[in-house]
Amino acid sequence: MTRKGGQRVIIQTRFANYRLRAKRSPIHGLGVFAAEAIPAGRRVIEFAGERIRLREALRRIRQPGRPARILMARLSRDWCVDAVRGGSGAEYINHSCTPNLTIRKTPRHIYLFSRKAIRKGTELTVDYRLAPATPRLPCRCGSSKCRGYLNRP
Repeated sequence: MTRKGGQRVIIQTRFANYRLRAKRSPIHGLGVFAAEAIPAGRRVIEFAGERIRLREALRRIRQPGRPARILMARLSRDWCVDAVRGGSGAEYINHSCTPNLTIRKTPRHIYLFSRKAIRKGTELTVDYRLAPATPRLPCRCGSSKCRGYLNRP
């Protein structure tokens, strides 16, 4: 558990299959770190939150005072998951152009799986792959293969 702007950041254990910890990240703000070794190809955590229609997601994103972090993920063409309400802690996983996690979606869930074996203490990362049409956000992942932006080419 780590404090973020007076709030406690808790990794919800009911959504995580491994012990994870939120703490300061060299990539950006807070990040999520493995508190134990994670084998390759394993489900690590669910990106959880309130399931909402795309139209409602777009309305919320435009609200004044909305957190600057990306706390929403697209589940399907019509649905999104808003981690501001009922998040699992996965919303604090930072972007990397060479991530150690990959996203797998089912009709109702978004899961993050390990792409390779992850050592204890390693920061968990995922490629956000923001749509090319969205405003370009600079990347700070530090990877030697960094493409410079969170947006996919």
